[in-house]
Amino acid sequence: MDIYDFTIIGGGPTGLFGAFYSGLREMRTKLIDSMPQLGGQLSALYPEKYIYDVGGFPKVLAKDLVAQFADQALQYSPTVCLSEKVVKLERVGDDTAAGGYLVLTTDKGESHYSRTVLLAAGVGAFLPRKMDIPDLDRLEGLGVHYFVTDPTALAGKRLVIVGGGDSAFDWAMALGPQAASCLQLHRTDRFRAHEDTIKKVRELDSVELRTFFELKALHGEEHLEAVTIFDNRTGEEQRVECDALLLNLGFLTNLGPIKEWGLEIEKNTIRVDSTMRTNIAGIYSAGDICSYVGKLKLIATGVGEAGTAANFAKTYLDPGSKAFPGHSSDMR
Repeated sequence: MDIYDFTIIGGGPTGLFGAFYSGLREMRTKLIDSMPQLGGQLSALYPEKYIYDVGGFPKVLAKDLVAQFADQALQYSPTVCLSEKVVKLERVGDDTAAGGYLVLTTDKGESHYSRTVLLAAGVGAFLPRKMDIPDLDRLEGLGVHYFVTDPTALAGKRLVIVGGGDSAFDWAMALGPQAASCLQLHRTDRFRAHEDTIKKVRELDSVELRTFFELKALHGEEHLEAVTIFDNRTGEEQRVECDALLLNLGFLTNLGPIKEWGLEIEKNTIRVDSTMRTNIAGIYSAGDICSYVGKLKLIATGVGEAGTAANFAKTYLDPGSKAFPGHSSDMR
């Protein structure tokens, strides 16, 4: 068996920063991700979307942020296994100091061995939240979108965006100025997006924001041609001609096999303590997949948690080491 010191499940920003920090602490590291590329949701769902809430970047494209995280993580040459989903995690022996270790089994039938593990798998498996509207499934990819990987494909289009969260407002701000027209709908006048983003969208002449409006029907044979919307206060309906519909309604998440690993689960997240340790010795968690009192689901939070987890994993492996090793600028 080739037993690693620190194995990370998840190749998004949180997992990548965990790989960087474990390398900084001279732990032999492996990173496993079910996707074919690093970056997690940033790469899979919105590589061309701007990210505004990461320290040091007034704004940065998701794909460029991923490239920076990857450059940082790979400088210590961790072993990277992509397109490989961990389906089973179990401990062999109770005490790592006495030779205990963790076995990770993947959907490829491979077994990976590690003394500690960091679960940084984002929100687990994710599917876009859909609406119960006739013809929605039929027109997916024919004008109906849940993600935007190429914003230029929507330039000059008559665009309708549905949603009141950060993704909806961010896309309205990014796509509206290049669209022939941009109408954003939300079923209430209460939003989940950042206040500053809402303000900026309201100030755009290129975006019309309508509250208390919902989607009722889609129209088009070979491609989306129009939608019917209605005012949920009066029931009044209106047909809106459009070329593209972007549904930003959130995601349905599922921890999948993680729920069977004996971890303490609460509201579809993994409970951790202040050191990011789970209820199973040697297993830590960071990022959107974990929770504790006061948790905020931000990229900035996740990378801080990953650094904390890596440092305390180091003390678990070597009780004589310190959790805080000093500043990285002092270690070069």
